[in-house]
Amino acid sequence: MRIVLLGAPGSGKGTQAKKLMADKNIPQISTGDILREAVAGGTRFGQKAKATIDAGNLVSDDIMLGIISERLAKPDAADGFILDGFPRTKQQAFDLEELLDELGTPLDAAVLMDVDFDVLMKRLTGRRTCSLTGKLLNVYFSSQRELDACTDAGGELIHREDDNEETIANRLDVYHSRTEPLIDFYRKRRCLRIVNANGSVDEVYERLLEALA
Repeated sequence: MRIVLLGAPGSGKGTQAKKLMADKNIPQISTGDILREAVAGGTRFGQKAKATIDAGNLVSDDIMLGIISERLAKPDAADGFILDGFPRTKQQAFDLEELLDELGTPLDAAVLMDVDFDVLMKRLTGRRTCSLTGKLLNVYFSSQRELDACTDAGGELIHREDDNEETIANRLDVYHSRTEPLIDFYRKRRCLRIVNANGSVDEVYERLLEALA
């Protein structure tokens, strides 16, 4: 199973990828994680990325593709992978398609985690972290018992500064303008699967499995 996960911030991509990874025994390849690993490991493309980052520049698509190629060559990706965070643009999707064709590992599906805008805003603006346990909670979706367990024990529900409506609205605008064209890209290739990502984690996961069946 070789898939790309698409979806706006707060759509639950990371959570669902972790469940799928454990269930199907294939790696979740998060571009942020593999970039850090490549730099720390001093791989060929990791060294190029480090030089770019040290110079204060953004890592180019070519270097990122090289890092993805290095990651896909590892044994745990032989039976499939879940790409999370790449591609983000139509050009990256073209480049990834070429790379996977060269490797003989074309995508089976691109999965869009589809969430209502109002739900996204609540998921993101409602996020709180318990200062005692580090547990991630949400003032809209967590039970009152979970919220009280943190404060009753003397902890605080910490709200990240960047989890405000203005910042989040900007992030969603960037997603819509840059990443939404990927939906049409994969639809034309007849590999797009759309999953209703409203609801509980388990409900969404059942829908995801159905979409991939």
